[in-house]
Amino acid sequence: MSDGVLIDRFLEMMAAERGASRNTLAAYKRDLEQAAERISGSLGDADADALRGLMAGYAPLAASSAARKLSALRQFFSFLLDEGDRADNPALDIARPATRRPLPRILTHDDVERLFAQASEEAGGEAPPVHAVRMLLLLELLYGSGLRASELVSLPRRAVAGGREFLIIRGKGDKERLVPLSARAREGLDRWLPLLTGAAPWLFPSGKAHLSRVRLFQMLRELAARAGIDPTAISPHVLRHAFATHLLEGGADLRALQLMLGHADIATTEIYTHVDSRRLVELVNNRHPLARMK
Repeated sequence: MSDGVLIDRFLEMMAAERGASRNTLAAYKRDLEQAAERISGSLGDADADALRGLMAGYAPLAASSAARKLSALRQFFSFLLDEGDRADNPALDIARPATRRPLPRILTHDDVERLFAQASEEAGGEAPPVHAVRMLLLLELLYGSGLRASELVSLPRRAVAGGREFLIIRGKGDKERLVPLSARAREGLDRWLPLLTGAAPWLFPSGKAHLSRVRLFQMLRELAARAGIDPTAISPHVLRHAFATHLLEGGADLRALQLMLGHADIATTEIYTHVDSRRLVELVNNRHPLARMK
């Protein structure tokens, strides 16, 4: 498969799953096409040595620019790994230029409540539309379980196990993990499963396959617009961030959060600790020994 096709598929995923803006997509496209031109052979087949040589050519650039180019490569190869087009991510072996990592976009509690209020209203009544029942369950699983968009849309029916107390998720690197199901999500499943028709193996079938990441992204933004929320602020990945952020705010353990999110490295999970600043300030002001000194 040509580099151009692989890059286009990657950009489609970034738009659908991560909600990447046009400017971000354009930057990734430029960086990856430039890398494909500079590297010897196919970019999709490049090894770590080839990527080191490529990054060495970016030495005159500012650290932030070089870091962005490496980030594009890491995410590109991570996508190829997830899709089964590669067995490794060679960009992970490349040292990242020392820059400050950007913080994830998050939703406020009020935004989340408005989303759920709208979805619940549309899925209410004695005979709600099937698509509204599905949308409410998708929302419950995105925010209530922190699933990646790709994990959610491709859920098999057999993923529901343990008396519906958890989901069996096959995530990045083909690794399985257990994700707890909230009582609300179980109620959503009880409403959704009887509506499934046919013998499709997926929990969210669509045509001859399962619901696509692109369609999930579109549905979320449409729901946000109906709820009076800026659609550009919503994506499956933003809801995953909200899941992690709000759990930490509620006192969740970082290690437990790492397991639920399916992060291989806890350093990836630690980026969410920035949102706990209010609680940290409260702890210092109220519980530090200095706070009790007169």
